[in-house]
Amino acid sequence: MGYLRGMRNWSTLLTILVLSACGTDKNEPCASFFKPYADIYSGTERTTLNAPFLDGLEHYNKGDHARAESFFKAYLEQREARKIALLYLASSQLAQGRPFDAELQLDHLERANVLSVRDQTEWYTLLCWVCSGQIERAIPEAERIASIERHTYAKEAADLVTALEP
Repeated sequence: MGYLRGMRNWSTLLTILVLSACGTDKNEPCASFFKPYADIYSGTERTTLNAPFLDGLEHYNKGDHARAESFFKAYLEQREARKIALLYLASSQLAQGRPFDAELQLDHLERANVLSVRDQTEWYTLLCWVCSGQIERAIPEAERIASIERHTYAKEAADLVTALEP
């Protein structure tokens, strides 16, 4: 009986080590390249409408992305909410290790056609693919972004291509 328990413990330990090793390599580019989108709105005058957004940014800046997420979601429920909050919501979700949820928010932002954040939407969508292990999909997109000289994230994308290629 003791022998079998010992074997289970070793088997469990070996499984954890293998999964840890796989996860480290897969998540390394994600951890290296993801940085939450910069807060450029905290200095905005507070109103009844934007209060949840500004409260969310306060938590966001402290790295409390779970709390920030709840405020961003409350803000986005308002009809007059600015769609830029979707970028911060996506960034918070990505910071929490939820790339699929983040990508959904970025899809909403892309459909809202907010042209002033097109580069950001493309970059963070690319990061969602990297962080979810969709490397085959990420490499061509990183190459495309890197090829656009005026893209805000061209240099980062070029560096990402180098990091992702075998």
